[in-house]
Amino acid sequence: MGTCCDLEVDINGEETFIVNKNILSSFSCKFSNLFGNYLDTNVCLKVIFNDFPGGAYVFELIVQLCYNNNSKKEIVTPSNVALLCSAANFLEMECDAIENFLDGFSLWTWYELIEALKQCQGLLFSTKYIPILDRIVDQLIEKLVLSSATSPYTCSSNTSSNNSLRNSCSGETWWFEHLLFLKIDLMDKVIRRMIYHNFDNGIVSKFLFYYHKCTCFGDAQAEKNEITKFVIHLLSLLDKRSISCKDLFNLNRIVITSKTNTYCKSMIESLIGPLLDKATIDYLLLPPPHGHDHAYDVDFVLRLMHIFFFEASFELTSDRLKRVVIMMDLFLVEVAPDPYLKPSKFEALITVLPDSARESHDQLYIAMNMYLKVHAGLGKKEKMSICCTLNNEKLSADFLRHLNRNLAFPSETKPTFQVNRQSRMKNLLEENDHLKSYFDTMFLKTFKNLDHVKENDDK
Repeated sequence: MGTCCDLEVDINGEETFIVNKNILSSFSCKFSNLFGNYLDTNVCLKVIFNDFPGGAYVFELIVQLCYNNNSKKEIVTPSNVALLCSAANFLEMECDAIENFLDGFSLWTWYELIEALKQCQGLLFSTKYIPILDRIVDQLIEKLVLSSATSPYTCSSNTSSNNSLRNSCSGETWWFEHLLFLKIDLMDKVIRRMIYHNFDNGIVSKFLFYYHKCTCFGDAQAEKNEITKFVIHLLSLLDKRSISCKDLFNLNRIVITSKTNTYCKSMIESLIGPLLDKATIDYLLLPPPHGHDHAYDVDFVLRLMHIFFFEASFELTSDRLKRVVIMMDLFLVEVAPDPYLKPSKFEALITVLPDSARESHDQLYIAMNMYLKVHAGLGKKEKMSICCTLNNEKLSADFLRHLNRNLAFPSETKPTFQVNRQSRMKNLLEENDHLKSYFDTMFLKTFKNLDHVKENDDK
C-alpha cells in the first residue's frame, strides 16, 4: 500500500492498519483535520476509532478505494454499499466509486435491495444516520408498486432471480416474508415511506398484522408488548377504512391478555370504533376485565359506541347506522340475562343509541323483558328508569299486547287502551295501504266527473 506507511489506524479494537496518512487525508476531511500541520512531516501517527461503521472489513475497503484513486467501482457491491456509504460519511469523504455505483440503483434486483437493507439494519445499532437508507427504501417501494401494477415477477430485472422469486410469489402479499427481518426502527422507516408514496394502505395493514403474528411468536412478553404497541401505532397512521375490522379485534384480544399500557388499549379502540358497522356480534362478546363478575366487557362496547358516533372521521350513513343498531340489539339480548349486570350499565347500553336510530323497538323490548325477569328485585324507580326508553309506538301489535299483560313492567310504561286501539288502527291501515290508495284515486275521479257535469249544466 505504498512505500511510506506513516499512520496506524486502530479500528474498533479489531485490527490495526498501517497506511499512508497523505493518501487517506487527500480523500478524508476527518483525517486531514486530525493531522493538521503533521501532514507535511515524517512523524508517524496513530488514530484509534472505537465506533467505525462496519469495522475492520469496511475500513480495508475504504483504504483500497483511496489507494485506487477513489475510482475502483468493482469494490462496491450491493452487500457492502450501505456500509461503505456510512464509513465514507464517518470519514467525511466523497467517494466517486460509491456514487457511480448508486447511479445504477434502478438496475438492482429485488434481492440486492433486500441485502442492502439488511446491511442498513445492522448499522442502525451503531449510527443514527445512514445516507443511503432512504434511497434503498424508495427503490424497494418503487419495485413493489411496479409489481402490484403488473406482476410480482417484474420486481427483479435479473432473469435468474425471477425464476427463484416465482416460487415465493403469492398475489399482492408475495413480499411479506422477505421483510420479516426488519426490526422496529427500520420497519418504522419503511412503513412511513410507503405511506409517503401512497402505497395501498390495505396491503400495508395486512403486512403489519402478518408481521405482528410472525415476529411475536416465541418472543419474551416484554418484546411482544413492544412489537404490539409499535404495530398499533403504525396502523393509526393508515386510512382506517382500509384496515380489517376482524384483524383489529383479534389484535385487541392480544392486547387485553397482555400487560400493555392503557394508552395502547385506547389506541386500538380508536381504530376499531369507526369500523363498528363492519363488526359482528361475536367480536363484542369479550370477557370482562379481571376482578369483574359480569359476563361480558360492557364498558368496552360503550367506549366503541361513543367513538363510532362522536369520534369517527368519516360519514355516518344510514346503512352503517342500521348495521350497528342491529348488532347492538343482539348484544343487548346476549347481556340481558346476566344476573351481575348492574341497572346503570344496562341503562347505559339501551340509551347509547338515539331513539331515532331504531325503526323498531321489538328487540329492545325482548332485552328489557329478559333483564327485568332476571332482576326481579329491582325497585320501581330503577324499573322506570330502564323502561322509559321504550317507545310503544315503535312496537309491533304482538309485542304491544304482550307488554300490556307483562307484570314485570311498571304499569306507567304500558300503553293505554286508546294507544292500543290507535296502534291497531295504524297496523290495519298499513296492511291495507293499497286499498287506501285505490279509494283515494276513485274519490278523485268521482270529484272530477262531478265538476265536469256541473260545467255542462251551466252551459
